[in-house]
Amino acid sequence: MALAPADGLLLLDKPAGYTSAKALARAKRFLAAPKAGHTGTLDPFATGLLPLAFGEATKFTRFLLDSSKTYVAMARLGVRTSTGDPEGEVISRLPVRDYSAEMDDVLASFEGVQWQQPPMHSAIRQGGVRLYELARQGIEVERPPREVTIDQVNLVSYSGDLLEISVKCSKGTYIRSLAEDIGHRLGCGATLVNLRRTAIGSLAIDAAVSLEELEREGPELARGRLLPPEILAECLPRIDLSQGDAAALLQGKVIAICGHAAGELRAFGPGGRFLGVAQVEKDALHAVRLMASSPSIQAPDFP
Repeated sequence: MALAPADGLLLLDKPAGYTSAKALARAKRFLAAPKAGHTGTLDPFATGLLPLAFGEATKFTRFLLDSSKTYVAMARLGVRTSTGDPEGEVISRLPVRDYSAEMDDVLASFEGVQWQQPPMHSAIRQGGVRLYELARQGIEVERPPREVTIDQVNLVSYSGDLLEISVKCSKGTYIRSLAEDIGHRLGCGATLVNLRRTAIGSLAIDAAVSLEELEREGPELARGRLLPPEILAECLPRIDLSQGDAAALLQGKVIAICGHAAGELRAFGPGGRFLGVAQVEKDALHAVRLMASSPSIQAPDFP
């Protein structure tokens, strides 16, 4: 018997050695899902939370992409590599002393809004070409700094030349660059040697599943792990619509509405059915991105 279309969000614990695209392809194939996408790329050496959207959930991934990220990172002091991580070649070594007395102050100095230069080994496009493609050719170009916010940098452990920190930050923050900047501030250099993402917004690694666990459970049980698509837009206020207004919204009609500030809303119909995302403008509600319409929401008879 063919499986019904998979619609929802899967929290995957990505293993080391996998690109995000490869992890997605394996899960997509296993769940027999024709439409899928990931939210928030992880480097191959990194592990941790990689939310995968299937079916209708792919329509709302932009909200999760904008969410804050939390990581646990391990940096090796006194070593710099060409990529800022363990995949590059060592380009310098410096002696390391005990930085315990100043470590808390150094870490705290990186909290707040700041400008960060993206590394050459990154997926950012410049002139239509990804930076890492240029880097592989030995080409280095100027990269405009990007504004990022680092909410917290906390010391987890520090012993010898290994520094472990937890970081909560905005989208677009490169932990490799942060590790290098910490090493520069200490005066010895540093490179990222381990990285694990533990949260994106309110989604946490504790609820994630490994690829091996998925395949042991079988497709039907694995699909039971899918979170509903509306969780992707949980950052938005909610509005509940009557059957008539829900049907009108699904037909692309504009609905008169009062008492709501301008902005996007999560729209729900009768029985708590998620309809999609709608926009309030000048006391009118119109559709932005909708779930596929359901026969359970019938259009009323309009004159």
